[in-house]
Amino acid sequence: MAIKPPAITTAGSVAEATRAVVQEFLAARLAGDTGRLTALFADKVDWLLAENPTVPWIHPRSTAAECAGQFTELMEHTVPEDARASVDTFLVDGTDAVLMGHLSGTVRATGKSFEGPFALRLTVENGRITRHHLYENSLSIADACAP
Repeated sequence: MAIKPPAITTAGSVAEATRAVVQEFLAARLAGDTGRLTALFADKVDWLLAENPTVPWIHPRSTAAECAGQFTELMEHTVPEDARASVDTFLVDGTDAVLMGHLSGTVRATGKSFEGPFALRLTVENGRITRHHLYENSLSIADACAP
């Protein structure tokens, strides 16, 4: 007769797997490695980022390639040397992870800066990111994009 491990161990291993994928996601974002990012996203992703017609890199996405491409579009429209992001909180509960922190940058076309807090909710299933919901100071970003 096989002995089933306690649920805490199973939940713990799921959370550890989620944490590992999110850490890989952060490393790939930092490195600008869209190939690794594409591999980390599921084929279909529940992507949420408030649409804003004045911000060229913010629009609906749903495939792994589209989601990974957000990084490339962001770098095309902002000044890479001015980009900053810090993570103050990294919470993991099973397949869900929430990161909170602060971001800032400069829009290349206008030279205007933006900044503010952010919260990112990711869900990891079968080793791939299936949910990416980003909440940020969209007003500051839109203002920085306006001529």
